[in-house]
Formats: sequence, C-alpha cells, structure tokens
Amino acid sequence: MGFVAVFLLIVPALVVAVAVLMTSKGPALYWSDRVGRNNVIFKMPKFRSMRVGTPAVATHLLGNPTAHMTPIGSFLRKSSLDELPQLWSILKGDMSFVGPRPALFNQHDLIELRTAHEVHVLLPGLTGWAQVNGRDELPITDKVKLDVAYLQRQSLWFDIRILWLTSVKVLRRDGVSH
Repeated sequence: MGFVAVFLLIVPALVVAVAVLMTSKGPALYWSDRVGRNNVIFKMPKFRSMRVGTPAVATHLLGNPTAHMTPIGSFLRKSSLDELPQLWSILKGDMSFVGPRPALFNQHDLIELRTAHEVHVLLPGLTGWAQVNGRDELPITDKVKLDVAYLQRQSLWFDIRILWLTSVKVLRRDGVSH
C-alpha cells in the first residue's frame, strides 16, 4: 500500500518540493527527530514549512509561530502537504498509516504519559484517532486518552475509519491551528 501511495503522490510531492525551494532559503525537506515504537528515536521527513533556524519545538511553544513560517508554510500545514514525505518513514518501517502521531524528541510530558499508558508499543502513524478528534487543538492528556482508546480498539476497520475521517478533516482543514 505504501508503494502505491508513493507512486500516486510522487508528482504532487515534486511540485511541493520545488515550491518550497523557490519560496525560501534552505532544503525542501526538514528531518525531525521523532519518537517511534518503544521510544526509539528516528528521523522523520516533512516538507519544510518553517524558516531555517527555527527552534525544534512544538509549534504552539513558539512565541509567534507565524513569524517563523515560510511564505507557503501555512498553506502546506493547513493542506497537510507537508506530511507527504512521511511516506518514506512508512516504507522504511518507522511509521504506519495509522497510529499515534510521533512525538518530538523533546516532548517529554507526552512521551512519559504515553509510556505510562503503554501507548509507546505502537508504531506511530501518519494519522491517528487523536488527529481526527482535535489534532493541534487537544491538550496532551486528551491526546493520550485517545491514543489509549486506539490501542484498545485497533483493527483494520477502525484504521479504515480513521483514514476516511482524516481525508474529510484534511479537505475541510479542520483542527489545524498553524
């Protein structure tokens, strides 16, 4: 399935990469240190939506996130096009299509809560139950409760439901704060 997605999305990904390169200095991709299954750190690619030199913290922790955005950064995030390179992480086995979103390496509160609730055993996902139930707007405790619910309800049909709801949310641009 990952190879099919890559094949279908290669042209849009190339267009986004060129747009990133043409509108800001720096590489098209940003490689972020993320927490994977069993709290192992891996490198996750995203199309760069922030200017080079922006601190590696969750966007909501930046004083003025908009000041750090590239000219097309907000569009990339709201359309979720910045996530396309994560198909590489899926092909590599660091991520799956559905699971808890991988935490930043320095989101210690989120990592600790997920570990305490045994969510850390799951492969992180491109999308997840928390993303379709609030995305950026959820406090960490609520995200973890939804991650636990996903852990307890995992099934092919639940994953298909989450993928469907994700596509609806992305088309409506629901739950994206930056």
